[in-house]
Amino acid sequence: MKELLTARKLVVRVTSALVVLAAVMFVCSLMGTESVSLKAVFGGAGGQEAVNPDYEIFVQVRLPRIILACIVGAALACSGVIFQALLRNPLADPYILGISSGAGLGAIVAVLSGLSWTLWGRSPIAVFAFAGALGTVWLVWFIGRLAGKSHVTGLLLAGVVVNAFFSAVIMFLISVAKGQQVHATIFWLMGNMTEEDFLVLWLGAGCVAAGMLALFYISPQLNAISFGEDDARSMGVNTARTRTIAFAVAALITAVAVSLSGLIGFVGLVVPHAVRLVFGPDHRQLLPLSGIVGAIFLVAADTLARIVVAPAQLPVGVVTAIVGGPFFLVLLVKHTHKVGWLSK
Repeated sequence: MKELLTARKLVVRVTSALVVLAAVMFVCSLMGTESVSLKAVFGGAGGQEAVNPDYEIFVQVRLPRIILACIVGAALACSGVIFQALLRNPLADPYILGISSGAGLGAIVAVLSGLSWTLWGRSPIAVFAFAGALGTVWLVWFIGRLAGKSHVTGLLLAGVVVNAFFSAVIMFLISVAKGQQVHATIFWLMGNMTEEDFLVLWLGAGCVAAGMLALFYISPQLNAISFGEDDARSMGVNTARTRTIAFAVAALITAVAVSLSGLIGFVGLVVPHAVRLVFGPDHRQLLPLSGIVGAIFLVAADTLARIVVAPAQLPVGVVTAIVGGPFFLVLLVKHTHKVGWLSK
């Protein structure tokens, strides 16, 4: 007998996941190359002549980085849920539609141009990456719409072609760039958490939170679309409007995540699958749980990136691939016989 999702069960699961996230954030905030005393942290910043190093490390370095990892992880995981549902492809992730190559092209153009201005505290790399990601995904959407009845197939093919073309342009620009410019671009392309101003974090968190709420609001329609266009229409779902809204919101929060952290793969692919395998495919719980688990996963991965080769740091994108791959394979073998792709 299939287990029905009730409001109480949803609240319990989301609350439990949030408690785990809070615990992981707390533990990770205490880990690093320098030990931090919470007693000293609560003592305040100190004066101009006696700066409190524990407070500075905790509040100005680790806390913003952990919050940033939460924002990016949640955005990528929720976007992965949406693209897998819309494309009905278990291998879809936020970068399948050329978002990675578009963002990368924007970033390398910003580096090669030598621009040094800032916009709302963001460097030209972040601004150009955001514009490149958003512009590319809408280009792919436009091409997919031209495909007519084969809309999903058109999106996938357009994404593959655009991704390949922009990747070739990126390789060409890197090959003619100077050494310092190449290093800056490659470092960004591998994905990194950097300390951000709290205003930037609030803006990013607000955009991602609003996007997640909008996606949760249309989650019943996403459930219907997962079974097919014809079935969804027979249930009274306006599939075209739902797809457009979901696609637009997912593209926006992915572009926000890319502009904040660079390209971090595997989160949008692994996390939705892991949550789906354990809890089932109902988007009413799949979306919020994937967002929270994505935040947990990226906070833990970034902490590992900070300490595994200290005092140097690994790109967090490397850690997500190395750690996420084997973990997902174990989870897949353990749970595949219990849950299918579309129904439980």
